[in-house]
Amino acid sequence: MKKVFMSLALLVGVSGSVFAQKKGFDYKFYGQVRTDLFYNTRSNSETVDGLFYMYPLDENLDPNGHDLNGVGNGNFYTLYTRLGVDVTGPMLGKAKTSAKVEVDFRGSGTTYSLFRIRHVYFNLDWGKSALLVGQTWHPLYGDVAPEILNLNMGAPYQPFSRAPQIRYRFTSNNFMLTAAAIWQSQYLSVGPKTNKPGETSTQKSQEFMKKSCVPEFYLGVDYKRPGLIAGAGLHVSSITPRTQSETEDAVYFVNERVTGISGEAHVKYTKENWLVSAKTVLGTNLTQTSTVGGYGITSIDEVTGKQQYSPLRTSSTWVNVAYGKKWRPALFFGYLKNLGATKEVPYGALGTGTTLDQLFTGTAELTYNIPHWKFGAEYSLCNAWYGDEFDAKAKAINSHSILNHRIVLVALFQF
Repeated sequence: MKKVFMSLALLVGVSGSVFAQKKGFDYKFYGQVRTDLFYNTRSNSETVDGLFYMYPLDENLDPNGHDLNGVGNGNFYTLYTRLGVDVTGPMLGKAKTSAKVEVDFRGSGTTYSLFRIRHVYFNLDWGKSALLVGQTWHPLYGDVAPEILNLNMGAPYQPFSRAPQIRYRFTSNNFMLTAAAIWQSQYLSVGPKTNKPGETSTQKSQEFMKKSCVPEFYLGVDYKRPGLIAGAGLHVSSITPRTQSETEDAVYFVNERVTGISGEAHVKYTKENWLVSAKTVLGTNLTQTSTVGGYGITSIDEVTGKQQYSPLRTSSTWVNVAYGKKWRPALFFGYLKNLGATKEVPYGALGTGTTLDQLFTGTAELTYNIPHWKFGAEYSLCNAWYGDEFDAKAKAINSHSILNHRIVLVALFQF
């Protein structure tokens, strides 16, 4: 990895020195070397082999009553080391032009230590308005996110995704309007594994949005002044779980769709050494944003196997408080509740965490910050309540709790 990293740095550096000779262009090269050491007391819902941590898995008892998921685990990684370049270009009419390309070594799926695009976009800025085209943070992630050491950045309470999008922003006085059309690339919606009616085994795939032919839409407004951001947004997504249904007799064409409307509100306040931020989300089928949710099957056609759906709703809220600069203690609290579907779903549910009733996470951390360096330690307690019984709308009636304790140590060199 060291050779690959040095080669890319040399390539970007040389490219910058060559292209900077072009009139009207300027390049800023940046990056970080990040190391993460973590330990959990049990198995968890996670990605990147545990670096992106969500919540503890439910107990899985063997014939002797031992919990197969009650085994501790930990590892050490440098996968979130990253490189980037910011480009400013010549004027395009009355618009200032800029671009960003940023990569890390996270890879994709279960393949690690390979280059992955984080941000890649160009931006046209007319002063009061700006148009961004490319991949960057999903608008539901937005400008307000927890400042914590865990790489999940508050997920599943905080929507987490970088997505291809066309985003327009208009600013007037202290108000900013954001409108965006969003597609999916690395963070995907959940759908059925097969075309058989009643299938509740799931997979993440590009197909559910591609066959929908409709992007996600976001509309939001923010009030901004020095030290304060406050705003809210509305999000709509519509996917196609299946276009074919495989019954015992034949394969039928089916026209299926599940649409969800979500809302969020956020606030961030900074003054001198203080940071206080919070966000609340009422989400419907936001599985592409690293959170809990999905949809249930309300009906199945007896002949073709065509299915009707009702999205599952979740409510999540987080609060983040930090104080200091050189020595910076911080607290994070998150709570999520599964609200079930709006209709009865007698044929089961598809999604992530559909058997959860609620989640709570409390985190305490301390970081030491000096120019170009950050060292930190974080302790996180997560309590997951799993449903024992569910009503007709897939909402838990009663539940049991599962605990995980997590420790993260981080060293970060930024350049």
